[in-house]
Formats: sequence, C-alpha cells, structure tokens
Amino acid sequence: MKFKGKVWKFGKNIDTDLIIPARYLNTSDPDELAKHCMEDADPEFASKVQPGDIIVADTNFGCGSSREHAPIAIKAAGVACVIAPSFARIFYRNAFNMGLPIFECREAAEAFEQGDVVEVDADTGTITNTTKGTTVHAQPIPEFMQELIADGGLIPHVMKSV
Repeated sequence: MKFKGKVWKFGKNIDTDLIIPARYLNTSDPDELAKHCMEDADPEFASKVQPGDIIVADTNFGCGSSREHAPIAIKAAGVACVIAPSFARIFYRNAFNMGLPIFECREAAEAFEQGDVVEVDADTGTITNTTKGTTVHAQPIPEFMQELIADGGLIPHVMKSV
C-alpha cells in the first residue's frame, strides 16, 4: 500500500474538536463531516485539500474526546494518511477502525513543511519527501492492518468474512 500527496502541516495537540468541531456532530454523514474537517485549525483546509494529500502533525494528534467522527472526517476529506510522532490512544484505534492509515514518525514532523510532496510506503514504513529529496522511516503497518484499511475499516472488513 502506497500513498503520495501534498503535506498539510499542523502543530502539537490537535484535538478531535479541531479535527471536527462538536457543532457538527449532529451528523455521521462522511461527506458533510468532510466539509468541516480541520476548519478550526485551518479554515481553508476543507476547501483546498486534494484527494491523496497527507496530514503531518506534531505530537499527540487526535487527543481530546473519543469521537469516531474525527478519522471519518479526515478520510472523507480525501486525506490519504496522517503522520505524527504520537497519537492519542483512542484516536489511533479509531483511525484504523475507520480505515484511515496513520504513521508514527518524529523525523517527518520535524523536517516536512506545508506543501512538500511526500510518498509513503506502508509495507516498509519508508516516507520520502520528494520535494526535499529526503527519506525517513516509520513503523510499517502490519499486513492484517493493511487489509483492514483496504477493506475500508473494521466493520466492512468483518462483513467481508460473514
């Protein structure tokens, strides 16, 4: 599994309310959530993000409440994956359950800039910044987790075997 896209850079402690503000939690419609993804962190994000783009953030991404809406909004906005040095534990689990790949990598958070083009290889954990010509490494996503992502998340994965 490979991803390539433009970097959207965010700082530390991006909580779930910045990812999808509570005022929009009256819906679970992914398309509606995507329209408001990251709007309190970057009001232009939802209108400018392109399919395949990649979020790179600093530590503790996805902290705050345990809403599943957060990874749903990110994925529905077209983001291919999220890279950060660390993720809140419940966000980490929710991301994979919703089929959103995430990678832990401090070097990417420190060296990558907004607008850089990045390629991610989920099999090896290799992250290449093609803009700067640099490569860093994250923990690869295990094969069974890649299957979960490819199937669209936990529920579609389980339903496939029923």
